[in-house]
Amino acid sequence: MTDSASLPSQRSIRSAKRNVLILVFAQAILGSQMPMIFVVGGLAGQTLASNACFATLPISLIVLGSMVAANPLSLFMQRFGRSAGFFLGALAGALGGIIGAYGLYVASFPVYLAGSFVTGFYFSSQGFYRFAAADTASDSFRPKAISYVMAGGLASAIIGPQLVKVSADAMITPFLGTYFGVVLLNLLGSMLFFLLDIPKPAASNPDSPKGRTRWELIRTPRIAVSVICAAISYALMNLVMTSTPLAVVGCGFTQNNAADIVSAHVLAMFAPSFFTGHLIARFGVERIMGTGMAILACAGIVALGGVDLTNFFIALILLGLGWNFGFIGATAMLAESHEPHERGRMQGFNDLIIFGSVTIASLASGGLMNCSGSTPLEGWAAVNYAMIPFLVFAGASILWLSHRPRDA
Repeated sequence: MTDSASLPSQRSIRSAKRNVLILVFAQAILGSQMPMIFVVGGLAGQTLASNACFATLPISLIVLGSMVAANPLSLFMQRFGRSAGFFLGALAGALGGIIGAYGLYVASFPVYLAGSFVTGFYFSSQGFYRFAAADTASDSFRPKAISYVMAGGLASAIIGPQLVKVSADAMITPFLGTYFGVVLLNLLGSMLFFLLDIPKPAASNPDSPKGRTRWELIRTPRIAVSVICAAISYALMNLVMTSTPLAVVGCGFTQNNAADIVSAHVLAMFAPSFFTGHLIARFGVERIMGTGMAILACAGIVALGGVDLTNFFIALILLGLGWNFGFIGATAMLAESHEPHERGRMQGFNDLIIFGSVTIASLASGGLMNCSGSTPLEGWAAVNYAMIPFLVFAGASILWLSHRPRDA
């Protein structure tokens, strides 16, 4: 007979697993728009912009929108709950798709950019799926919960690029059908958030612990290193992936080739998530993060080795794998380094820094790719050489942390 004292714990475990399953589906359905937009965003920008150097500006505006939304959205969730925040994010994704579609229809680059900025509010909310998975998970289940939710992107890696193939030329205006698909994905996926069972944080009162300030939090060694590695992993992944469709098409391959390469990249981003949490539990988060940085370096080496389709595929697969280890490791480290009442403050601040870094990388991507050389080959090389100093900094920060006492 089951001990009645264990029933709440069993219910808590079931609830945590159910939440993870719902978030996996959300990642799969709503997350499909990420590869869709990354495939067409730069190509659409290239057709609308008066200067090729601004081709990747639509991607940059998405990331800028994510950066602007990160902190307010985190505080909104702290007050009203995860479900409300995620539903709001999905509606923003649908609205951004509508504005982007209109911008394509009237051939207006500013309107298209406005749609990209609004879309960024969805991308910001998607970034909190991983933290929501950790909210109701036990200490032992937390890294696995984060990994499983990230693994939901495996389906999005297949769905998104395939939708691009069937929708990009489905209408007279190129890519218009893709944006209608984005709107539909957001509307369908938003329904999932009514099923989440994550309690709203307790309302604060004068006796509640105030927690550390943002400055005190970011000065904590483990938090500082987690933020550094998450920001660098995400920024470098974005830097290279944003330029990839332009490089692939610029080197004489087709738009479908670019979609297939992005699909392989996104698969590599999320497929390892089935075991990343287990690797963190076995080998330690610092080693997994360090491995991620090393794999990102290998991606750059392969990319610089040539511009055959094989080089593009291998480089982008390594890029996705390195991002997975670096970003999930950093997320797991951050989740264990702050208290529940510091969640809204720290998680929003973390994503503000991450998306700020990614915005800079995305802006730099178009300039490096289209304006740093006379050929796509030279631009692609410049993009990959730009990774070096940031990988050195991230690696040094991990080494510094690993040589500190754990309780320091």
